[in-house]
Amino acid sequence: MNAVISLCHFCELHGPRILFSTQAYHNDAQLSEGASLEGAFRGRAGTLCSISSAGSERSGGASGSQRTELCEACRSIQQGHAGFVSHDHDAGISYTSTQYPAQPQIFTMVRQACIRSLSCEVCPGREGPIFFGDEHYGYTLSYTFFVKDSQARGFQRWYSIVVVMADRTFLLNSWPFLTSNIRSIIQKVQSQAISVYETEQEAQPQRAERINRQLHAPQKLFLRRGGGSQVFRSLIDLTGDKQLFRYLHMLFSWILMAGGSRLTEKVLEGPPNEEAFIDFASEEETEEGFIKVTTKLLDSGKESDSAATETNYADGGPMFRSLSHFRKVIGSINFHDLAYHIITGNQVIVRSQCKSTLKSVFDVLKTLLPTTIGTTIVYSTKYEESWKCNFLGLSLETGIPDYVLSSELYIALDIIPPELNPTNYTKILVDSSDPFYDYGIVIKSSATVPDKVPTFQSRVENMMDNGSVDENVVSTFLQAVKQEWMNKVKMLFKFTRAGSHTEEETSRLLKILQAGHEDEPLLKYWKMGLSSQYKSHLLTESMGLASPSSP
Repeated sequence: MNAVISLCHFCELHGPRILFSTQAYHNDAQLSEGASLEGAFRGRAGTLCSISSAGSERSGGASGSQRTELCEACRSIQQGHAGFVSHDHDAGISYTSTQYPAQPQIFTMVRQACIRSLSCEVCPGREGPIFFGDEHYGYTLSYTFFVKDSQARGFQRWYSIVVVMADRTFLLNSWPFLTSNIRSIIQKVQSQAISVYETEQEAQPQRAERINRQLHAPQKLFLRRGGGSQVFRSLIDLTGDKQLFRYLHMLFSWILMAGGSRLTEKVLEGPPNEEAFIDFASEEETEEGFIKVTTKLLDSGKESDSAATETNYADGGPMFRSLSHFRKVIGSINFHDLAYHIITGNQVIVRSQCKSTLKSVFDVLKTLLPTTIGTTIVYSTKYEESWKCNFLGLSLETGIPDYVLSSELYIALDIIPPELNPTNYTKILVDSSDPFYDYGIVIKSSATVPDKVPTFQSRVENMMDNGSVDENVVSTFLQAVKQEWMNKVKMLFKFTRAGSHTEEETSRLLKILQAGHEDEPLLKYWKMGLSSQYKSHLLTESMGLASPSSP
C-alpha cells in the first residue's frame, strides 16, 4: 500500500510531534544491510526480517535544531540507531521505520497530518478515527487515543496513529481494514500502559502528592511541572515494553503489505463498462457518514416473480447447460428466429411444466444481451405485459391472449414433456442421453424474420456453426462481441445527443462503425440498457473533450 503510517504524540513542551514512521520502498538498494539480524517475523512471502544498524538517526525533513530539542517523550529511536528494516523478498518491497520519513516532501505531509490530528481534526470524545485531507497535503486517516501516565497532567498522554496517502478513494475503501487493525494496536498499547499506571499508583499515589505539592510549592513551579519529577517520559516507559517500537514496526509493515494486496485496480480501456459503473441511485450511507462503495456488478435483469417473492426452482426438470446446448436442442432455424426477437427487444414467452427448465432457458438466453438489458419473470400464473418483462415463464396450461399471438412483437416457445405425447413433427431430435430426449418443441410467432439479420446475430451463429469450438470458446467470443457492439451503442448515443443530424450523416456514422440499416433495431434497443447515471457520465466526458482548452 502506497502510504505512510506514523505514530504521533502531543508533547506538553514541544506540541505535536512525529514519533515513529513506517513506509514502503520498491527499491531496497537505498537501505543499508550491513547490520546484524535482530529477529525474524513471518510475513507474506516467508520471512520478514527486522534489521538494525549503527548510524545517525534518520530525521528526513527535520533540521539539526529539531533533533537537539527532542525530549524523552518525543523520541522513539535513540541516537546511534538507524531504525528498522523489513523485506518482502517475493514482492521486492522493503519496509522501513524511522523517527521521521526520509523524503522532505513526505515529511511535510506527515508533519501536517500530525499537527491536524492532535489539534483541530478530532472526532467527538477526542478518541477514535477521523478522515481529513486535501490534494496538496494528501489524505489522512487519523486515530487519536489516550495513554495512561501517572506523572502527566490529567494522568494521561495524547497520541494518534495517522495513515497518509495521496489516493483518497483507496484510503476510504480501506477504512474498515485500517481502523480495525489500528484499534487492536491501540488497545494493546493502552492495556500495557494501564498495568504500569496501576503499579505506580499502588506504590506511590500521585493525586495526594500533587495536592500536597500545590499547597507548599510556588505556584509558577506547579503550573510548569504539574506532574512528578520526570514529567516527559517515553512511550516505552509508559508501557514498560522495551521492544514496543520493534513491535509497532512489525505491525505497521504488515498493514502496509496486507493493505496493498487486499484491493486491486482495474485498467479501463476507454469509458468504463456499464456493468462496472457504480449505481449511485442505490448508494448507502454508513454510520460514519461515508458513502458505501460496492464493486458488485449491476444487473437490472434481476429476477422478479409476481406470484411469490421467493420461489424454489429445483423441481427436477431438465435443464439447458449453455447457449450451444439450447441451440442444438431446439434447432438452428428455431434458434435463428428466437435470437432475432431477443436482441431486438421483443417479448419472449416460454411455457413448460418445470420451473427449473424455465429458469435454465432464461439463464442461457440472457447471455445474448448485455447484463443491464432485459427483465425476467421466471414463472407466473398469468400472462404479464411486455412492459413488465422481456422474458416471461408460464405453465403449459396458462393461456396467451390472442392479441399477443397476432402481434409481431412477441414469440412463444412451448417445451412439451414426453407424458403429453408430442407429435413426431414437434419432437426434438437429440441423443437418448440428452435430458430433453422425447421432448417436443413448438414455436409460435406472427413476425417474419428479415432475410438480413443484425450483424451481431450473424457473427454469433457463424461461431456456433463451427463444431470444432467448445462452449467456453463460444462464451468468451460472445462476451467480446457484446462489448464491441455496446461500444458502438455508446458512440451512437453521443452522436445523437450532440445535435440534430440528417439521415446522410447518420448513415455515414453507421458506415464508420461498420453497421448497416439491419443493425438499427439492435442499436436502438441496446441503447436503452445505458443507465441514466452512465448516460450522464458519457455526456459529461464528451462535453469535456469538446470544450476548447484555456490559453
